[in-house]
Amino acid sequence: MKKKHKLVKYIILIVIAIATVIAIIFAISKIRTNSYAYERSADTSLLEIKVPITKQDKSKSINIEDVISNNEAETVTEKIEKQEADIEFTTIYRQNDLLAKGKIQTIQEGQDGKKDAIIKKIYKNGELISEEQLSSEIKKVSIDKIVEIGTAAYSNNYVPIVGDTLKVTSNTLAVRVEPNENAQKLITIKIGDIVTLKAKQDDWYYVSYERYTGWVPLDCVTYLDPNGTGDGDENNNQYTREELSQNLGFSMLLNKKSGLTLEQFKKVLENDPNDKKNIFTENAEYFYYVESQYNINGLFVAAIGIHESAWGTSSIALNKRNLFGYGAYDRDPSGSAATFETYSEGIDLVARVLVKYYLNPVGTAIYNGEQAVGTYYKGATLTAVNKSYASDKNWANGVYKWMMYLYNKL
Repeated sequence: MKKKHKLVKYIILIVIAIATVIAIIFAISKIRTNSYAYERSADTSLLEIKVPITKQDKSKSINIEDVISNNEAETVTEKIEKQEADIEFTTIYRQNDLLAKGKIQTIQEGQDGKKDAIIKKIYKNGELISEEQLSSEIKKVSIDKIVEIGTAAYSNNYVPIVGDTLKVTSNTLAVRVEPNENAQKLITIKIGDIVTLKAKQDDWYYVSYERYTGWVPLDCVTYLDPNGTGDGDENNNQYTREELSQNLGFSMLLNKKSGLTLEQFKKVLENDPNDKKNIFTENAEYFYYVESQYNINGLFVAAIGIHESAWGTSSIALNKRNLFGYGAYDRDPSGSAATFETYSEGIDLVARVLVKYYLNPVGTAIYNGEQAVGTYYKGATLTAVNKSYASDKNWANGVYKWMMYLYNKL
């Protein structure tokens, strides 16, 4: 009997052992049916993907070589470079109560300075996506540009400036080769003829008439107000909102003037309910002046300022008079952003930077006899400027929204 019990015991132990072995084999088999895919990160180390892929889920299978190839295609590189760079000059605007309202004249042309800068550049797939100046050493100091803006209503006391249109007031007038009554006569013109002022010397004007250029006494000509209104605005025609906005869109060229008059710029920018700090109200005219001087759409510049500064309420706008975040880097926006003495300085500088580096291809004739550098030129449309000017892909949409808003106020 005892032998029989022992036999049963042995049989039970054998059965348990066999069952345990079968369970272990099944578990190992289950584990081996699972596989894991790997991808290579930007630093080329292997990282395990946490989602297991079973043999039954063939639709989710991952080709390791494809994963590595796709990730290696997104290469990001960083370079530290030393390069010579321009120091953009500052434009100083000052009022002249002897100059007709709306008129501007350059008293001193600005000149860019030079510096050796250490620049950190970041490339993605070989394309420059951002750069940051780490340090610099000035080699040549920039020279300020000085511009006078008229504040007086037109009167008989108005003093013409270079570029003004003049009308002959004498019955006959000799145009001479030198500013002298005894100098050789080039041509005789008559009362009512129109000439363009080229230069001044004492009591003489150097003028152009048809194909002739010579000197006439200043008391024989008078300023011809192009508008007949006495406001001195260089935009002779005031276009309607429909005419001015007919090309409004993402494909409109921004390296062209909007065509708005000074009064129209003031109409769309002054006393806006969004302008809580009255910054755009007090600086509306400068968007007109940069358009006049640099061949750029002034409403585009204004829309950038509105978008970047939230209508002048950002800390950089309030503390540094910088409406554009110009000079700011992501690591320290407030600390790295440029500080301007006046809002007009920043408006003028950013307009010139856009014209020189973003809106025109290299070699294009721009302001003051200079040529465009075209470093970030991708085209003269909003979408094209967005590629290099802002890392935010929705930047163009934000700027365009405010451009439409301004155009609709005409």
